[in-house]
Amino acid sequence: MLIRKLFKFENAHVVRGCSSERCAFSIHGHSYKVELLLEAHVLDQGQMVYDFGLLKGDIRELIDAFDHAVALWSGDDPDYLQSMRRHSARWVLLPVSPSAEQFSRLLFRLVDSALQLTDMVNGEQDVCLHSVIVHETETGYAQCFREDADNPRMGLIELDCIEFSPAIRAAWSDPQLLQRLQRGERRANPAPPVDHQGGVYA
Repeated sequence: MLIRKLFKFENAHVVRGCSSERCAFSIHGHSYKVELLLEAHVLDQGQMVYDFGLLKGDIRELIDAFDHAVALWSGDDPDYLQSMRRHSARWVLLPVSPSAEQFSRLLFRLVDSALQLTDMVNGEQDVCLHSVIVHETETGYAQCFREDADNPRMGLIELDCIEFSPAIRAAWSDPQLLQRLQRGERRANPAPPVDHQGGVYA
């Protein structure tokens, strides 16, 4: 069975090398919609695949880190990167160009790492990330599956090659969130249990 959770954020980028000159040479923004599709074949004690309230911790903060930020590709012009980081408090430096396709792969890697480190406390079994869909516009999206996220021919995405600006990290409930994911460590003080009244969360 699959369940789906939708997140939204606003982000700006330049996609170098694409065929559209407007996209390749001008900073522009999108209202992104990100769908996380989780899969399991057993239901928990609440008769759910996974309580959406559990996505309100690390996973939500990782996705929200891209909101009102500029996505930068580490392979871009060094002067451009330096200027953008100097003039913007919220930026994310990526090892791949911030196309919708690469955003879906990047978010798959981040969310999958966080999900694997989430304590399953209500009888959840074999819950895994099925895919990530990134809607860049109302009519276009990219969908990443596990084999895409791990495909070196699409570019390697290692967690230690992702850098979030100090302003973004300071807003996290755990400023060491990314480092913890890199080390494969669970959160020392997990968030308190969510209120299960009402079932699926908005």
